[in-house]
Amino acid sequence: MKLWGGRFTKPTNQLVDEYTASITFDQQMWRQDIVGSLAHVAMLGKCGILPMDEVKQIINGLKKVKEKIERGQVTFTVANEDVHMNIEKLLIDEIGPVGGKLHTGRSRNDQVALDMHLYLREKMMEIIQLAMYLQKALVNQAENHLDTVMPGYTHLQRAQPVLLGYHLTAYVSMLQRDIERLQESWKRVNVLPLGAGALAGTTFPIDREFVAEMLAFDGIYVNSMDAVSDRDFIVEFLSASALLMTHLSRMCEELIIWSSQEFNFIELDDAFCTGSSIMPQKKNPDVAELVRGKTGRVYGNLFGLLTVLKGLPLAYNKDMQEDKEGMFDTVSTLHGALALLTPMMETMQVRKERMRQAVTNDFANATDLADYLAAKGLPFRQAHEVVGKAVLYCIQNGKYLLDCSLEEFKSFSPLVEEDIYNRLDVDTVVNARNVLGGTARNQVEKQIATFREKLVVTQAWIDANSQKVMIESLIDVGSPV
Repeated sequence: MKLWGGRFTKPTNQLVDEYTASITFDQQMWRQDIVGSLAHVAMLGKCGILPMDEVKQIINGLKKVKEKIERGQVTFTVANEDVHMNIEKLLIDEIGPVGGKLHTGRSRNDQVALDMHLYLREKMMEIIQLAMYLQKALVNQAENHLDTVMPGYTHLQRAQPVLLGYHLTAYVSMLQRDIERLQESWKRVNVLPLGAGALAGTTFPIDREFVAEMLAFDGIYVNSMDAVSDRDFIVEFLSASALLMTHLSRMCEELIIWSSQEFNFIELDDAFCTGSSIMPQKKNPDVAELVRGKTGRVYGNLFGLLTVLKGLPLAYNKDMQEDKEGMFDTVSTLHGALALLTPMMETMQVRKERMRQAVTNDFANATDLADYLAAKGLPFRQAHEVVGKAVLYCIQNGKYLLDCSLEEFKSFSPLVEEDIYNRLDVDTVVNARNVLGGTARNQVEKQIATFREKLVVTQAWIDANSQKVMIESLIDVGSPV
């Protein structure tokens, strides 16, 4: 008999059990479910809704269930549908009918919402920390390559010389926005839905503030109907995750290109590459390729949940069971990507001379010749045309700008003087962009210093909020009663 089966005259069809059950995936929230139940029953005792001897029985029973799950002595069953009903059934088996009083004053609707809030606030904290670790790895590599010049690209065509450290800090900047988005949405994750009941609250004189304080929530849902039907906090997480994966995918795309024999700018450590089953010479950047590939599934999880929610009337509907698998999958995908990319970036070897060669054997300094002429009074559009013709001349004659004699330069424009050779030198070109946000070495040093300060701020935020996600410590909540 189902725990809810009182009004039914037939057992549930087995196919219905299998189709509607969520235990195969929501069982990973068993810790959160026990935490929520411990806090709930402690509140029932504090408010006098349950006698203290029964409260203590339930608390001890839940702790025994926890220990059995940890020892691998529990098998969750489809017959009990979901993690909530499985744990409640285990509790009743452990301590008898008094275990059935645990559900007093709550519904599975607010119970599952609580579990997801508890789960996601913990996992988001982990993802923020992992993103910060990747930032550190990129900042360290950037600092190691303040003199490494490489081509900057537009349209995947060589455009202007930049420092490798400058290029890497662009990804640090992207990750900073990702972290800040997650921190902002974390505020809406850390809100208590328990006490909302099925949708209209409860007739029992519960104390939601007590539960919120016990579980370290910063706020409580004002409207119970909203509390059980809200999945915005998951959508926000999936949206922020999709952007984070976009940035990781873009970075991986460049690592894949840079490690190809055609570019040969970097070499990824053997520990983060794989070989071919048929071609012995191959070294494939499979980790980067899989991060790029798995980005699509994170997008899919976001659009999947948005599609589920778009036509749902208030309040809870069974459709909302589809909110979990995509959330779990996104957490797993992000966790794996960030955990792998950090050591991969830390061990990445850079071929400095190959990067410099790609800049010097090129026309990446053409803009600087145009700027040189503009600084001498020639309108920039005319200077642009002059340099375009100079480049064409060099292409037709198999040379680069710095290969031209002063006479050749003067044939392009009489404004050119001997100082042009220093002006078009690759290091001069890089350091000439000495403006805020530019690629000059001292500007990149400032960017690195800024991001190191932001790393300290992020760590401080993690330290300030980490106690709120310590599920193990929250499990021992018997003392307040």
